[in-house]
Amino acid sequence: MKTALIVGSGIAGIAASIRMALKGYRVEVFEANAYPGGKLSEIEIQGYRFDAGPSLFTLPDQVEELFRLAGKDPKEHFEYQKLDVACHYFWEDGSTIKAWADPNRFAEEVETQLGEPAVNIRQALKRSAFIYDHLAPLFMHRSLHQLGTWIGPQALKSYLKMGKLGIFSTMNKANEALFAQPKLVQLFNRYATYNGSDPFQTPATLNIIPHLEFNIGAFFPKKGMHDITLSLYRLALSLGVNYHFNAPVEEILVENGKAIGLRVKGERVTGDVVINNMDMVNAYKTILKNQKQPKKLLEQPKSSSALIFYWGIKKVFPELDLHNILFSDDYKTEFEHIFKKGSIYQDPTVYINITSVYKEDDAPAGCMNWFTMINVPNNQGQDWDQLIEEARKNIIAKVNRILKTDLEPLIEVEEILEPRSIESKTSSAQGALYGNSSNNRFAAFLRHANYSSDIKNLYFCGGSVHPGGGIPLSLLSAKIMTEFVEK
Repeated sequence: MKTALIVGSGIAGIAASIRMALKGYRVEVFEANAYPGGKLSEIEIQGYRFDAGPSLFTLPDQVEELFRLAGKDPKEHFEYQKLDVACHYFWEDGSTIKAWADPNRFAEEVETQLGEPAVNIRQALKRSAFIYDHLAPLFMHRSLHQLGTWIGPQALKSYLKMGKLGIFSTMNKANEALFAQPKLVQLFNRYATYNGSDPFQTPATLNIIPHLEFNIGAFFPKKGMHDITLSLYRLALSLGVNYHFNAPVEEILVENGKAIGLRVKGERVTGDVVINNMDMVNAYKTILKNQKQPKKLLEQPKSSSALIFYWGIKKVFPELDLHNILFSDDYKTEFEHIFKKGSIYQDPTVYINITSVYKEDDAPAGCMNWFTMINVPNNQGQDWDQLIEEARKNIIAKVNRILKTDLEPLIEVEEILEPRSIESKTSSAQGALYGNSSNNRFAAFLRHANYSSDIKNLYFCGGSVHPGGGIPLSLLSAKIMTEFVEK
């Protein structure tokens, strides 16, 4: 039996372990932390439970597919529900919108609340579906690093529509051309943050993202986001995968241009295939430091990071939903601070995720678990202690203004995650959440392939390589990677 060695147990590493086990490999996974999941983990503090990382769940079929491949009924192992409201939006002037998951109801809500013609919302979601239909088969489900991707009928179909796919415009310009109301431009610009990018720089092809949330749907795992990790981890164990925790890999062993194993705690572990799920940049700096470096990829600008306050709140706010956004009054300046000044704007957009709205036992009775996040620059050596202190004050002031409350006395527990701790806990270079940024039209082509072109038997999966960051793309990276192993 052949052996596959996997470095890291992020969600892509877990998916890779499942797929490789189903291909008949003996699979050994080596994880530096004491738990699986990488960013997709959880925190428990004094009766409050928080999903530590990703909080939005789309394309659940990518999770279900792994159970079906193993001959299991996904519903018996992983339960989720579709959201009626994708997100609740708030502005400083008192305007609010419930982004209903039903596109028609959402369009009517926008026309009623903001005066934006409903037809414009329908047009935006139709545009998003068009981009998805033409680009998803190429960019999400296949490798961009193989000639066959570019010469097939799907590619030809997309070439003929190139001008309509947003490649030659920015997300902001495309949205300004469609919406009359600046608040709607801002709302649709927000989707750039789903992969850590700037809507004023990133190509309009990223308008593909609303399709996932509205036309397909946003969902919530009934046991919380961490259940994605736990359910797939249990599936991997049932297939005979061996996980080694507190086992940081020191080096990927290469001999005669071929990956032959790992060095873990000073010992050699040999295998037929080595799969790296560690952040690609940090992997080359550490466990592949003696190998040829892909300098162009390593030097690409990194995505944004996050500053998260996990707050136990001693009050229930009925106006808040699972996903909530309190918008900045000056979005352009906010992104200039993140991507050009490497700082945090004094009026940041605040995202509040509250799983206790759907899962009551995530907080004590009469309380809420607030995952309170703002987008921040990646770590470039800033004075983070000062930035965090100022940001905390600005976030609380913003919440107080918009929700007409006094938040500080309601904060019962607090944990903080910021770029430095994101990097130390997840090996994400500079604490960037999504690897390289997508702030130019060529960004999709500037991600590492799912295989090494220099080292045989070495493969890559995870959010820092093709096709990108976030749960669905990370799961797809494991799928694409496995197809290369088969070849």
